[in-house]
Amino acid sequence: MMIRQPENTSRRVMIANRGEIASRVAKACRELGHTPIGLWTDNEPEATHLQFCDEWVHLEGSTNAETYLNPEKILKVAKENNVDAVHPGYGFLSENADFANLLTQNGIVFIGPNVEAIKVMGDKATSKKLANEAGVPTVPGTDGAVPTVEKAIEISNEIGYPVLLKAVAGGGGRGMRACANEQEVRDNFEAVGRESLAAFNNGDLLVEKLIVNPRHIEVQILADKKGNTFHFFERECSVQRRHQKIIEEAPSPFIGDDEEVRQAICDTAVKLAKAVNYDSAGTVEFIMAEDKSFYFLEMNTRIQVEHPITEEITGMDLIVCMIQAALGDELGIPNQEFITRSGHAIECRICAEDPITMLPAPGLVTGFETNFPQGTRFDNCLYKGLEVTPDFDQVVGKLVCKGIVRDVAVRKMRAALNGLFIEGLKTNIPLLKEILREENFCNGNYSTAYIKEVAPQDRVSTEFNHHRFYTILAGVEARRMGI
Repeated sequence: MMIRQPENTSRRVMIANRGEIASRVAKACRELGHTPIGLWTDNEPEATHLQFCDEWVHLEGSTNAETYLNPEKILKVAKENNVDAVHPGYGFLSENADFANLLTQNGIVFIGPNVEAIKVMGDKATSKKLANEAGVPTVPGTDGAVPTVEKAIEISNEIGYPVLLKAVAGGGGRGMRACANEQEVRDNFEAVGRESLAAFNNGDLLVEKLIVNPRHIEVQILADKKGNTFHFFERECSVQRRHQKIIEEAPSPFIGDDEEVRQAICDTAVKLAKAVNYDSAGTVEFIMAEDKSFYFLEMNTRIQVEHPITEEITGMDLIVCMIQAALGDELGIPNQEFITRSGHAIECRICAEDPITMLPAPGLVTGFETNFPQGTRFDNCLYKGLEVTPDFDQVVGKLVCKGIVRDVAVRKMRAALNGLFIEGLKTNIPLLKEILREENFCNGNYSTAYIKEVAPQDRVSTEFNHHRFYTILAGVEARRMGI
């Protein structure tokens, strides 16, 4: 049953971000009848997202600190352009409670959750305490910051090794280190604290039991300001390097047909969202052990990079829903049963990085063409002449394929990767191709230790297929000329 949604009042929505997510938000704004306002800085005059915006505004400056990480400057520009709401995308200020509060105090809607939810869930110690109080299972360890290395050793000996030293205010895989014994805790404690202080301006650490061969399972949730909270099923994000995801799937191949576990983890995510009075799109992340027991890891109070695979299996537009929730509009979702899933979707993050070392590799795009199988989705910010500098996120695109079952999705992704040509810029495409052919991945038999233990990077070939690239380029030019 489809619910007819009322016409929304048009708002002016500024997008405080760039790249593919800014394009994605702009398209959603246009669909809803709002006016998307794009920003461009001194080092991105040809920003691809601007073509989807109705208005363009110059955000003076060239570094992130001068532009997208400058709350006061963004507020000033928003007020000068009579902006009703700001969508932060992901990264930058998307989980910054002070920025959300600054906008709110100036009568501008922050398209994200309420300030208190950002604060609580943005602190790992506080969010873990809330989860425990809500009856959500958490990894054995400390609820609060550990003050000294001696205390960290005492706790580690109590919960048993291996343990994880982890930044209280961490994220993106930084400020985390595994320790197999007491000496490693002693050796790493101060180093992780310094790393955390440099990255997050907070050197406090937690100590947690390290779950061996875990799966990284996350649940997409959405809540509005009317007290409704829904889940959109789970995603598996276990293929990671340096604790950062590169391939995501929905649904999880590890959970598979175990609907009891699926229901349990999704219900748990909703329970946590309600406990913190959540009112936007967000993701509750879990670590799942080999016996399928699961533990709360953290909550991301924003839209995530991998949201497209959830959209593909549910048919729901999460960005549209997120904007509607923030503006107090109707979501058009009568109940949880309204949200169903079908098929299987896989996302590969296309990154400007060395496919073997997996380290960032800035560069200039000198050629870009695609030849994808039917139904492929490619959210990207690529164009010939794009210079990816160290100031840019290395994720330059998200390649998404859906199949009626997982095997079909894998097959389509192989074809899509073979049809994606980026010349000049070093990318992880060769690594992704190797993973999509590797037996353990194809069988859905992998954990967060996959890259380290299976080491697909050791079999990567980095030879660029110039003949195939120019054959595709010739075909594209022929079609443009009507030949």
